Amino acid sequence: KRTLLPLRRVEVSAVVFPCRLAVQFPEWTNVVVELLECIPPLLLLLLTFSLDHVLFTMLSIIQHHSYTQYSFYSSHHLAVHVPGQSMMARLLRNAIGALNTSSETQLETSNIACLPQPRAMTREQYVRTCMPLAVLVLLCLVQAYAYRLRRVIAAFYFPKREKSRVLYLYNKMLQQRQSFIHRQKQRIAQRAREPPGLGTLLLRGWRRRSCTLCGEPRTPWHHRCPAAACGTWYCGQCW
Repeated sequence: KRTLLPLRRVEVSAVVFPCRLAVQFPEWTNVVVELLECIPPLLLLLLTFSLDHVLFTMLSIIQHHSYTQYSFYSSHHLAVHVPGQSMMARLLRNAIGALNTSSETQLETSNIACLPQPRAMTREQYVRTCMPLAVLVLLCLVQAYAYRLRRVIAAFYFPKREKSRVLYLYNKMLQQRQSFIHRQKQRIAQRAREPPGLGTLLLRGWRRRSCTLCGEPRTPWHHRCPAAACGTWYCGQCW
C-alpha cells in the first residue's frame, strides 16, 4: 500500500523479492551456511588428490630408478683324446668319446615383473570425481530459489493463511518503520548535542553530502531542513 511503498533502502535489504534473479541479502545467510558445509568434502577431495599424486610420484621414482637387468653367460667344453691305434686305444676312444660334451648358456633377465606400474589419473577422471561436488555447490545456490516456492505452494493450498501472513508482514513493516524513525530522531538529536570537535566537523561535512537518515548520496531531489541551525539534507523518502 502507499503507506509502505516504495520501500526504503534499509527495508529493501530485509525483504526477499520472489521475481528477482539474483540471490538477495536475506537469502545469503542460508547459502553461506550450506556452502560452508561443502568445505569438508572439498578438503577431503583435495587430500585424496594430493595423496594420489604423492603415491604416483613415489611409485614412478621406484619404477625408473629400481630397474635392474641381469646377464649370465657360460660355456662348457669337454673333450677326451686317446691317441694310439691299438685295440685298447680304440676301445677307450669308443667308451670315453661319449663323454665329450659342448654347451653354451646365455641368460638375460630383469626385475621388471616385480616393479610397480603406476598410472596417473586422466583429466576425465578428475572431472568425474569433482562433478558431484560441483553439483552440490550448484544445488546450494539453486536452493535459495527453491525456498521462494514455499510461499507460492502454501498460498495455493491455504489462501486464507496467506492473507493473514501478508497482513502480518504489512503491520510488522509499519511498526519497524515507526521504530526506525524514532531511533533516527534520537540519533540525530544526539549528534546535535555532540561537542564541535575536528572529527565531528569532518563527519558533519560528510553527512551534508548524503541523507542524514539512510545515507543515500545527495541528489538534486534531496530536501534541506529549513531550520537555520540545522541545514541537514534528507532524501525524498526520508523527508
